[in-house]
Amino acid sequence: MAILALLYALAAYGFFVGTFVYLVGFVGNLPLLPRTMDSGAAVPLAEALAVNLALLALFAVQHSVMARRGFKRWWTRWVPLPVERATYVLAASAALALLLWQWRPVPQPVLWSAQYPAARLALQAVGWVGWAVVLASSYLIDHFELFGLRQPWLRLRGQTAREPVFRTPLLYRQVRHPIYLGFLLAFWATPQMTAGHALFAAGNTAYILVGVWFEERDLIAQFGQRYVAYRRLVGMLFPRLFGRSTGPG
Repeated sequence: MAILALLYALAAYGFFVGTFVYLVGFVGNLPLLPRTMDSGAAVPLAEALAVNLALLALFAVQHSVMARRGFKRWWTRWVPLPVERATYVLAASAALALLLWQWRPVPQPVLWSAQYPAARLALQAVGWVGWAVVLASSYLIDHFELFGLRQPWLRLRGQTAREPVFRTPLLYRQVRHPIYLGFLLAFWATPQMTAGHALFAAGNTAYILVGVWFEERDLIAQFGQRYVAYRRLVGMLFPRLFGRSTGPG
Protein backbone atom coordinates (compact mmCIF):
# COMPACT_ATOMS: atom_id res chain seq x y z
CA MET A 1 0.00 0.00 0.00
CA ALA A 2 2.85 2.40 0.72
CA ILE A 3 4.17 2.19 -2.84
CA LEU A 4 0.66 2.71 -4.22
CA ALA A 5 0.30 5.82 -2.05
CA LEU A 6 3.55 7.21 -3.44
CA LEU A 7 2.52 6.47 -7.04
CA TYR A 8 -0.82 8.16 -6.39
CA ALA A 9 0.94 11.23 -5.01
CA LEU A 10 3.29 11.34 -7.99
CA ALA A 11 0.33 11.18 -10.38
CA ALA A 12 -1.42 14.00 -8.51
CA TYR A 13 1.77 16.07 -8.59
CA GLY A 14 2.21 15.43 -12.33
CA PHE A 15 -1.35 16.64 -12.93
CA PHE A 16 -0.62 19.75 -10.87
CA VAL A 17 2.58 20.52 -12.83
CA GLY A 18 0.78 20.21 -16.15
CA THR A 19 -2.08 22.41 -14.97
CA PHE A 20 0.26 25.01 -13.51
CA VAL A 21 2.33 25.23 -16.69
CA TYR A 22 -0.85 25.67 -18.72
CA LEU A 23 -1.99 28.38 -16.29
CA VAL A 24 1.17 30.37 -16.99
CA GLY A 25 0.51 30.25 -20.73
CA PHE A 26 -3.21 30.88 -20.21
CA VAL A 27 -2.62 34.08 -18.25
CA GLY A 28 0.08 35.19 -20.68
CA ASN A 29 -2.11 34.50 -23.74
CA LEU A 30 0.57 32.37 -25.39
CA PRO A 31 -0.51 31.83 -29.01
CA LEU A 32 0.39 28.11 -29.15
CA LEU A 33 -2.28 27.14 -26.62
CA PRO A 34 -5.76 26.07 -27.79
CA ARG A 35 -7.45 28.31 -25.19
CA THR A 36 -6.15 31.31 -23.27
CA MET A 37 -7.50 34.17 -21.21
CA ASP A 38 -8.61 36.20 -24.22
CA SER A 39 -8.85 33.60 -27.00
CA GLY A 40 -11.70 31.31 -27.86
CA ALA A 41 -15.18 31.44 -29.32
CA ALA A 42 -17.14 34.61 -28.63
CA VAL A 43 -20.21 34.22 -26.41
CA PRO A 44 -22.80 36.68 -25.07
CA LEU A 45 -21.52 38.86 -22.26
CA ALA A 46 -24.06 37.54 -19.74
CA GLU A 47 -23.01 33.94 -20.42
CA ALA A 48 -19.31 34.79 -20.13
CA LEU A 49 -19.79 36.58 -16.81
CA ALA A 50 -22.03 33.88 -15.34
CA VAL A 51 -19.77 30.98 -16.34
CA ASN A 52 -16.53 32.70 -15.36
CA LEU A 53 -17.82 33.83 -11.97
CA ALA A 54 -19.12 30.33 -11.27
CA LEU A 55 -15.74 28.82 -12.18
CA LEU A 56 -13.88 31.30 -9.96
CA ALA A 57 -16.27 30.63 -7.07
CA LEU A 58 -15.94 26.86 -7.44
CA PHE A 59 -12.15 27.06 -7.36
CA ALA A 60 -12.17 29.43 -4.37
CA VAL A 61 -14.59 27.31 -2.33
CA GLN A 62 -12.76 24.05 -3.07
CA HIS A 63 -9.36 25.54 -2.39
CA SER A 64 -10.36 27.22 0.86
CA VAL A 65 -12.69 24.66 2.42
CA MET A 66 -10.42 21.66 1.84
CA ALA A 67 -7.45 23.55 3.27
CA ARG A 68 -9.08 24.18 6.63
CA ARG A 69 -7.91 22.20 9.64
CA GLY A 70 -11.47 21.29 10.63
CA PHE A 71 -12.18 19.81 7.21
CA LYS A 72 -8.91 17.88 7.32
CA ARG A 73 -9.83 16.35 10.66
CA TRP A 74 -13.18 15.29 9.21
CA TRP A 75 -12.14 13.79 5.92
CA THR A 76 -9.03 11.99 7.18
CA ARG A 77 -11.47 9.57 8.78
CA TRP A 78 -11.68 8.11 5.27
CA VAL A 79 -8.64 9.49 3.42
CA PRO A 80 -5.35 8.04 4.73
CA LEU A 81 -3.05 10.69 6.19
CA PRO A 82 -0.10 9.92 3.85
CA VAL A 83 -2.19 10.85 0.79
CA GLU A 84 -4.39 13.57 2.35
CA ARG A 85 -2.28 16.40 0.95
CA ALA A 86 -1.90 14.71 -2.44
CA THR A 87 -5.67 14.34 -2.66
CA TYR A 88 -6.09 18.03 -1.87
CA VAL A 89 -3.57 18.88 -4.60
CA LEU A 90 -5.43 16.64 -7.05
CA ALA A 91 -8.80 18.25 -6.26
CA ALA A 92 -7.37 21.78 -6.49
CA SER A 93 -5.68 20.97 -9.81
CA ALA A 94 -8.95 19.51 -11.15
CA ALA A 95 -10.86 22.67 -10.18
CA LEU A 96 -8.21 24.83 -11.85
CA ALA A 97 -8.17 22.63 -14.96
CA LEU A 98 -11.95 22.99 -15.25
CA LEU A 99 -11.59 26.78 -15.02
CA LEU A 100 -8.93 26.82 -17.74
CA TRP A 101 -11.01 24.54 -19.96
CA GLN A 102 -14.36 26.29 -19.60
CA TRP A 103 -13.26 29.94 -19.30
CA ARG A 104 -15.14 32.30 -21.65
CA PRO A 105 -13.10 35.21 -23.08
CA VAL A 106 -14.36 38.75 -22.50
CA PRO A 107 -11.91 40.70 -24.68
CA GLN A 108 -13.74 44.04 -24.71
CA PRO A 109 -13.28 46.61 -23.47
CA VAL A 110 -9.51 46.89 -23.15
CA LEU A 111 -8.84 48.63 -19.85
CA TRP A 112 -5.22 49.40 -20.65
CA SER A 113 -2.71 48.57 -23.34
CA ALA A 114 0.98 49.45 -23.12
CA GLN A 115 2.05 51.03 -26.39
CA TYR A 116 5.77 51.45 -25.83
CA PRO A 117 7.93 48.33 -26.23
CA ALA A 118 9.87 49.12 -23.05
CA ALA A 119 6.64 49.33 -21.05
CA ARG A 120 5.37 46.06 -22.49
CA LEU A 121 8.63 44.32 -21.65
CA ALA A 122 8.62 45.75 -18.13
CA LEU A 123 5.09 44.48 -17.44
CA GLN A 124 5.91 41.07 -18.88
CA ALA A 125 9.04 40.94 -16.71
CA VAL A 126 7.03 41.72 -13.57
CA GLY A 127 4.63 38.91 -14.48
CA TRP A 128 7.47 36.43 -14.88
CA VAL A 129 8.96 37.60 -11.59
CA GLY A 130 5.61 36.81 -10.02
CA TRP A 131 5.67 33.21 -11.27
CA ALA A 132 9.26 32.88 -10.07
CA VAL A 133 8.27 34.14 -6.60
CA VAL A 134 5.47 31.55 -6.44
CA LEU A 135 7.83 28.66 -7.17
CA ALA A 136 10.73 29.96 -5.08
CA SER A 137 8.46 30.52 -2.07
CA SER A 138 7.11 26.98 -2.27
CA TYR A 139 10.64 25.56 -2.12
CA LEU A 140 11.56 27.80 0.83
CA ILE A 141 8.90 26.15 3.01
CA ASP A 142 9.25 22.58 1.59
CA HIS A 143 7.81 22.22 -1.90
CA PHE A 144 7.50 18.43 -1.67
CA GLU A 145 5.54 18.51 1.56
CA LEU A 146 3.32 21.32 0.29
CA PHE A 147 2.35 19.26 -2.76
CA GLY A 148 1.91 15.96 -0.98
CA LEU A 149 5.01 14.01 -2.02
CA ARG A 150 6.99 13.90 1.21
CA GLN A 151 4.20 12.33 3.27
CA PRO A 152 3.89 9.03 1.29
CA TRP A 153 7.67 8.92 0.84
CA LEU A 154 8.12 8.96 4.60
CA ARG A 155 5.43 6.29 4.93
CA LEU A 156 7.28 4.11 2.41
CA ARG A 157 10.46 4.45 4.48
CA GLY A 158 8.63 3.67 7.70
CA GLN A 159 9.08 7.18 9.07
CA THR A 160 6.52 9.56 10.53
CA ALA A 161 6.01 13.13 9.42
CA ARG A 162 7.60 15.73 11.64
CA GLU A 163 5.53 18.22 13.56
CA PRO A 164 5.16 21.59 11.78
CA VAL A 165 7.86 24.08 12.74
CA PHE A 166 7.31 27.82 12.48
CA ARG A 167 10.00 29.26 10.20
CA THR A 168 10.36 32.45 8.18
CA PRO A 169 13.07 31.83 5.56
CA LEU A 170 14.18 34.62 3.21
CA LEU A 171 11.06 35.96 1.45
CA TYR A 172 8.94 35.08 4.46
CA ARG A 173 10.89 37.63 6.46
CA GLN A 174 9.62 40.33 4.09
CA VAL A 175 5.98 39.29 3.62
CA ARG A 176 3.86 36.67 5.34
CA HIS A 177 2.45 35.22 2.13
CA PRO A 178 4.97 35.53 -0.72
CA ILE A 179 3.23 32.80 -2.74
CA TYR A 180 0.08 34.89 -2.90
CA LEU A 181 2.14 37.99 -3.69
CA GLY A 182 3.68 36.13 -6.63
CA PHE A 183 0.25 35.22 -7.97
CA LEU A 184 -0.92 38.83 -7.69
CA LEU A 185 2.08 40.05 -9.68
CA ALA A 186 1.56 37.35 -12.31
CA PHE A 187 -2.17 38.06 -12.66
CA TRP A 188 -2.09 41.87 -12.75
CA ALA A 189 1.15 42.64 -14.62
CA THR A 190 0.11 42.39 -18.25
CA PRO A 191 0.78 44.64 -21.26
CA GLN A 192 -2.91 44.48 -22.20
CA MET A 193 -5.65 44.30 -19.59
CA THR A 194 -8.95 43.17 -21.09
CA ALA A 195 -12.21 42.98 -19.20
CA GLY A 196 -11.87 39.19 -19.02
CA HIS A 197 -8.34 39.40 -17.66
CA ALA A 198 -9.44 41.96 -15.08
CA LEU A 199 -12.30 39.68 -14.02
CA PHE A 200 -9.89 36.76 -13.60
CA ALA A 201 -7.36 38.87 -11.67
CA ALA A 202 -9.96 40.56 -9.47
CA GLY A 203 -11.74 37.28 -8.69
CA ASN A 204 -8.50 35.61 -7.66
CA THR A 205 -7.45 38.66 -5.66
CA ALA A 206 -10.72 38.51 -3.71
CA TYR A 207 -10.17 34.80 -3.10
CA ILE A 208 -6.60 35.44 -1.90
CA LEU A 209 -7.73 38.08 0.60
CA VAL A 210 -10.45 35.83 2.00
CA GLY A 211 -8.13 32.81 1.95
CA VAL A 212 -5.44 34.69 3.87
CA TRP A 213 -7.94 35.51 6.61
CA PHE A 214 -8.87 31.84 7.07
CA GLU A 215 -5.28 30.67 6.73
CA GLU A 216 -3.98 33.07 9.33
CA ARG A 217 -6.71 32.05 11.74
CA ASP A 218 -5.47 28.46 11.40
CA LEU A 219 -1.85 29.54 11.82
CA ILE A 220 -2.64 31.44 15.01
CA ALA A 221 -4.43 28.38 16.37
CA GLN A 222 -1.39 26.27 15.46
CA PHE A 223 1.51 28.51 16.50
CA GLY A 224 -0.12 30.89 18.97
CA GLN A 225 1.69 34.06 20.05
CA ARG A 226 4.68 33.36 17.80
CA TYR A 227 2.51 33.89 14.75
CA VAL A 228 0.66 36.82 16.33
CA ALA A 229 3.99 38.61 16.88
CA TYR A 230 5.12 37.74 13.36
CA ARG A 231 1.89 39.11 11.88
CA ARG A 232 2.28 42.33 13.84
CA LEU A 233 5.76 42.98 12.44
CA VAL A 234 5.66 41.60 8.88
CA GLY A 235 3.34 42.75 6.10
CA MET A 236 0.72 40.38 4.75
CA LEU A 237 1.35 40.74 1.00
CA PHE A 238 3.75 43.67 0.72
CA PRO A 239 6.88 44.51 2.75
CA ARG A 240 6.62 47.05 5.52
CA LEU A 241 9.15 49.84 5.37
CA PHE A 242 9.39 50.17 9.14
CA GLY A 243 9.24 47.73 12.00
CA ARG A 244 10.10 44.76 9.81
CA SER A 245 10.96 41.53 11.58
CA THR A 246 13.92 39.31 10.90
CA GLY A 247 11.73 36.43 11.98
CA PRO A 248 12.55 33.51 14.23
CA GLY A 249 14.71 31.85 11.57
